[in-house]
Amino acid sequence: MEPREGEGEGEGGPSAPDALGSSLSLAAPSGPPSFESLFSQVGVVGRAQQVQLGLSCLPLLFVALALASDPLLTLVPPLRCRLGPPSANASEWEPTLNTSEEACPPPPPNSTRCPHGWDYSGLPVLTNNMVTEWDLVCERGWEVTLEQILFLLGFACGYLSLGHPADRVGRRGVILLALGLAGPCGVGGAAAGSPPSLTALRFLLGFTLAGADLGLYLTRLELCEPSQRLRAVLAGELMGVVGQFLLLGLALACKDWRLLLRLITAPCILFLLYGWPGVFLESSRWLLVSRRTTEAQTVLRILAQRNRPRGEPLGDEAEEALRDLENTCPLPAAAQISLSALLSCRNIWKNLLILGFTTFIAHGIRHCYQLVGGGVGRKSQVDFNLYSLLAGGTAGLACVFLGVTVDRFGRRGILLLTMTFTGIASLVLLGLRDYLNDVAITTFSILGLFFSQAAGVLSILLAAEVIPTTVRGRGLGLILALGALGQLSGPVQRLHAGRGAFLQHVVLAACALLCIVSIMLLPESKRKALPEALRDGGMLTGEWRALLLKCRG
Repeated sequence: MEPREGEGEGEGGPSAPDALGSSLSLAAPSGPPSFESLFSQVGVVGRAQQVQLGLSCLPLLFVALALASDPLLTLVPPLRCRLGPPSANASEWEPTLNTSEEACPPPPPNSTRCPHGWDYSGLPVLTNNMVTEWDLVCERGWEVTLEQILFLLGFACGYLSLGHPADRVGRRGVILLALGLAGPCGVGGAAAGSPPSLTALRFLLGFTLAGADLGLYLTRLELCEPSQRLRAVLAGELMGVVGQFLLLGLALACKDWRLLLRLITAPCILFLLYGWPGVFLESSRWLLVSRRTTEAQTVLRILAQRNRPRGEPLGDEAEEALRDLENTCPLPAAAQISLSALLSCRNIWKNLLILGFTTFIAHGIRHCYQLVGGGVGRKSQVDFNLYSLLAGGTAGLACVFLGVTVDRFGRRGILLLTMTFTGIASLVLLGLRDYLNDVAITTFSILGLFFSQAAGVLSILLAAEVIPTTVRGRGLGLILALGALGQLSGPVQRLHAGRGAFLQHVVLAACALLCIVSIMLLPESKRKALPEALRDGGMLTGEWRALLLKCRG
């Protein structure tokens, strides 16, 4: 660990006037080595580390499949009221209705709206979904929106609820528990016999997948050196992009929505094999901060030995670093953190507030850039596949853009750039849409989607890098939960039948511009060691020293 500012304060300590006057003592203070230097001494970086990172990315494929499957399950196809008993060629009719208002005329007095049921046509990829199976249209359409809202609320509740266990019992335990429960919840949803039971199981599926996503993110981040963190995070994001593209192929092969749900959730049970000793290792950084020194030594020794040729012992430097591990992290155990200590960390709360707000806006404004609506009609069904491919493609390009620029120009600068262009694209679409042709509208919509996705990924990464290890699970869980809540803007808008969409877009665009101002107050975390204790979480240690030297002249 890097030495903490509060250590050794007192008579003759760094807070004494003579110590403050010495630039040399401030620039090169004595103390235990950092966790990053411990990686190099022990020999953790190498093939074994890459294997662990790969194992932490693989389950994200199924998280992405579950997220991308929800629009397919809830898409309303073109429909018409059936005039008589079902016919053999009921699916061959040509729909003429283009909006849900026309498809759902007022019911006759003392009669149901459509006594013989509905005929559907034009459902993309799948032959049926929950809407067509239970006729969730017109007066029952709210049940579809309720499922969408509760599915995203499941993610938000999972992020918030499982962040604390991730800090108390470990990242690995939360991952195994969440993935073990995700399989039964998904398979149970595929066997649901009514919309309420499906909605409840989809909420639980979102809850468990959120815990897995959070634990895997923490594991990847804490296993890397500063130069590796961006690549490890973007590898997980790209795995999610692969899941979005793979879903369309799986849906084409399955055709039935129940079979599709089983196919994308049942394999989660296989990840219980990660619980086999030595397969998927606990975060050594979290073990050390939690004062589980013996377990941290075991994990680091396993990684170091796997990186060396078979049978070759560890070097003297590695053995000495492992023996001296007790003094490497002079921090209190995470369990001793009190609520009053958390509330007193104003810089941590400032960073959480800004990054949470940025993450919420970046995820919430995405639906404003959709090129197609969510109404009923032939055109919306054709464009559904196009928008799915565009969303996945822009997400992949956003990861490539971040990989090229962030380590060169810094997290804060690129976050500022992406939020600026997100706001500009919103303002152009709001103010000039009536004067732009279709090509220009499409261009600005794609740019807005691209930059908002990049801003969302980067906000989460920056939050994870400035939150101390002792509370990283809780802090990052809060940020991710706000991102999930931001995605609710789409279903909520559909619940109101599109009324107020312009006002909602105006509010989100204004908030995006407000984010630009607040981002300037964030610290820069590029190539910096991760903070470990609460006192490191406001401004990174090196920045505090540089600021102190500048103030002292």
